[in-house]
Parts: sequence; C-alpha cells; structure tokens
Amino acid sequence: MPNIRLSEVRQIPAPAPAIYEIIADYRTGHPHILPAKYFGALDVLEGGRGAGTKIRFEMKAFGRLNIATGDVTEPRPGTELRETLTSGIVTTFLVEPRGPNAAMVTITTEYDKPGILGWFEKILATSYLRRVYTAELAQLERVALERLRTS
Repeated sequence: MPNIRLSEVRQIPAPAPAIYEIIADYRTGHPHILPAKYFGALDVLEGGRGAGTKIRFEMKAFGRLNIATGDVTEPRPGTELRETLTSGIVTTFLVEPRGPNAAMVTITTEYDKPGILGWFEKILATSYLRRVYTAELAQLERVALERLRTS
C-alpha cells in the first residue's frame, strides 16, 4: 500500500507566535492563508481556534471540487497543529522559531492509499500538493507581514 507523504517548508520573517496564531485561528486567520486557486469555502463546525476545532472545507483538485471534514488537534500547542480528515489524510503545520522575528514553517501531509490507484495518486498528489503548499506558505507570509505592519 503506497504511503503518500510530502512536506513544503518556508522561512517567514515574522515571530513564530504570530504565525502560529494565524494558522490556529480557523475563523479569521486560517481562511486568509488558503489560496483561492486551490481552495473554496472553509467552515468552522465547532470551536474555532486550535484543538477541538471541527472544520469543513472545499479543495479544488484535478478539475473537481472536493469537500472534506476533519478535526484539529495540537500535539504541541504553539508549535504543532494537526488536521485529521475523516478520509484519513493528516496535515500537520509545524512552526519553529528562528530567532525573535523569524520562523520556519513546514506543512506536511501524509496518508495511505491502497491498490494500483494509490501508486498513481502518489505521483499526482505529491506534485499537486507541492504547488498548493508553496502558494499557501507564500500567502501565510503575506498575511503575517501585513498583520505586523498594522499592529
């Protein structure tokens, strides 16, 4: 059974706590980091910040609009946030300080997909999600820097 796993990393010139807060805030932060080219609506079903939040979102992939639901946990509050979808896909956001005004942010997705279709999906999903996460990290940087300028 193919294990599909990929990560994208970006150093962002903003304090790690500020970046983490944007990611963990599913009402007013996280929706702003999702590139419209790849995502539709993000709805909060329960909670809204960090652990205990339940989400529903739309993702555009390969000409289709996919709807997913999941739960948010914080294995390491303030550093690591995890979205576990009902489909078994797990996406982790890791925010590691690199001094007082910079952080390394890593987005990692991992899941298993059985059968021959899993091998095809491993090739297609890896390439596609790299583009998605590169755009998402760039947008996260723009949002973080804008919030720093206006605070």
